[in-house]
Amino acid sequence: MIIHHLEKTNSILNQFIAEIREVSVQKDSMRFRRNIERIGEILGYELSKTLKYSSEKITTPLGTKESFLPVKNIVLGSILRAGLPLHQGLLNYFDDAENAFISAYRNHPNNDAEFEIVVEYFASPSIDDKVLILADPMLATGQSLVSVFEAIQKYGNPKELHIVCVIGSTEGIDFIKKHFPENTHLWIAAIDDELNDKGYIVPGLGDAGDLAFGTKL
Repeated sequence: MIIHHLEKTNSILNQFIAEIREVSVQKDSMRFRRNIERIGEILGYELSKTLKYSSEKITTPLGTKESFLPVKNIVLGSILRAGLPLHQGLLNYFDDAENAFISAYRNHPNNDAEFEIVVEYFASPSIDDKVLILADPMLATGQSLVSVFEAIQKYGNPKELHIVCVIGSTEGIDFIKKHFPENTHLWIAAIDDELNDKGYIVPGLGDAGDLAFGTKL
């Protein structure tokens, strides 16, 4: 797996990451969603540098100009519901991409810390021979991404595979390395070292879905 860890280089991205972590700021759900969206835009911009481009002639009011534009074969896939603001950030830049949406959640059959990932809903175009971008803001254990990848393969084999995350754990990254192709790109803003006994990233930021859209039953 090819890992692009953006926080290693200081940029305005640091401020957005700090604001989604800081307890006194993250309580503003509108600001939280917008910061996730902005992080998605930055990750999408960096990702765009690796895409394939083709030459096209552009006509202006005063003449023509050759431009190199990205090939239009992208599918954006996001895990509901926490992935929606990140998806929007990517969609702001890849505005002609096709879209896929996946519902995946943690099921605790024994009402304890042990859980399994259940993929319940999946809506996707064909991903065969396309550039697939999977967006999931929190890469904790990595089990959700692996379950989604296993489910999505019946829709075809992507030509390129990119994973986009806001915060991930070292353990989660090590886990997905074992289950995704070696040439998969991981675009991630920040990496934390720990997971707690409930599978949450520490220090992380808490529950991204609840912070963005309110607590759930």
